[in-house]
Amino acid sequence: MVLKTRKKEKGFTLVLSLVLLLAMSLMGGALIVIASSDHRGNNSSDEYQQTFYVAETALMEGEKNLIDQIMGAVNDSGSRSSRREIPTNMPSEDKDEYEPDQTPCYKSFKNLSQESTFRYVEHKKDLSFFQLIEPIVTDPDEKTKLEQFTYEYFIVNSGTAVYKAAGSSLKKSSGMSQRMGSTYRIFGCGILGTSSNPDILIPLETILVLSH
Repeated sequence: MVLKTRKKEKGFTLVLSLVLLLAMSLMGGALIVIASSDHRGNNSSDEYQQTFYVAETALMEGEKNLIDQIMGAVNDSGSRSSRREIPTNMPSEDKDEYEPDQTPCYKSFKNLSQESTFRYVEHKKDLSFFQLIEPIVTDPDEKTKLEQFTYEYFIVNSGTAVYKAAGSSLKKSSGMSQRMGSTYRIFGCGILGTSSNPDILIPLETILVLSH
């Protein structure tokens, strides 16, 4: 009688061990899946954030392009060539030649893609983000990652505008004077992947008023 009871206990212990082993295996597998999902989520968040930074770079490069056109590009000595011109949109008769390519970046700005008479000052695309920061990148893995990012921008002259400029002098008081300026809208995109079929595309827009 005692012998039969011990056999039943051994059988129950074996079944219980198998059940516990199965439960632990399922829990371990679930933890691996959760950790992997979190890792992918973190990577996706990092890529989105980096693409946003690249889009901001596109706007800054667009602003730099405008300033270079007005004041002249910076030479090796650090000074600018004497230059003074107001960048304007391409002539309407050259619209077919200068109309921007219908890139995903251009199409992401719905208000522009619906304009039938859209003209622009300049359109730059497929620009390498890595080339801008190459001198400060030393990690080969980071280099491979950053080479996947490109940016694009185009600039539109929206006409003249009046704005207030602050002045200062040796006097105790300073006043505000009104000046005429040209208003420019700069549209920029940060792109991860190919420009024709991006994995992530972030469009940004800014307005810049430059004095005449």
